[in-house]
Amino acid sequence: MPARPPIPPFTLESAQEKVKAAQSLWNTCSPSAILPAYTRDSIWRNRSDFFTGHASIHDFLGKKWAREKDYVLRKELFAFHDNLIAVQFWYEYRDAEDGMKWKRCYGIEHWTFDEEGLMEKRMMSGNDVLIGENGNGEGRWFEGLGAEDVDGVNIPEGHF
Repeated sequence: MPARPPIPPFTLESAQEKVKAAQSLWNTCSPSAILPAYTRDSIWRNRSDFFTGHASIHDFLGKKWAREKDYVLRKELFAFHDNLIAVQFWYEYRDAEDGMKWKRCYGIEHWTFDEEGLMEKRMMSGNDVLIGENGNGEGRWFEGLGAEDVDGVNIPEGHF
């Protein structure tokens, strides 16, 4: 697979660039658009799911976005070293498996990259909370915003 700049070892600037590139890709909600950023045998843990490789990643993401409607994500660099990046993230969505209630996921991801800048390991921990009374969406941060506008949202300190 072709290189996916920026490549390790990361600097502050290149790590931030990598995080925002991932944010943009994930906000497409397109498994096919996202897959080229990962090695063919990329290892994933997403909450309690463990899987490896493009076919499994594609399947997982397809199911994810069948459930998570009106998905909007923001990622921020948490830490980096050599070929490692840690990210904190927040995303909002309507849960198609729970009466279309609005939810926000808070989480941390740990990423490991190969020498070509492809992600070879992604470990994610996240927690979902209802947004507003009974998930009515009141108090959404990203309401009415497109994915290109999420970086301008002031996320309260208590949520970082």
